[in-house]
Amino acid sequence: MHGINLDALNEAELIELHDAVVDLHVLHQQKTTHALLELAIGERLMFEDNNGQTQAGIVIRRNRKTVTVHGDNGRQWNVSPQLLRKEKRAGAAQGGNLVPFSRKG
Repeated sequence: MHGINLDALNEAELIELHDAVVDLHVLHQQKTTHALLELAIGERLMFEDNNGQTQAGIVIRRNRKTVTVHGDNGRQWNVSPQLLRKEKRAGAAQGGNLVPFSRKG
């Protein structure tokens, strides 16, 4: 935290701060939406998990805020689209690959 003393701000300054926070939130939503639109079901992606390990898999669902990725290790991940990068695999076709996975009951 930057040590902003909210009690020291007057009403106009608080409204200005609020507007800046709202603008930042809208910008984040726009970036997330744009990133979601760049991804296709069946596309191969890579990302780093919470342990800093690189994971790879395919997109199986685009949610409102996240992308569901079926990992090569069989694990399913919900990942922010801004954290994903497209996998570059020489000679491999992008998308259209079927990967078996179990459906939750």
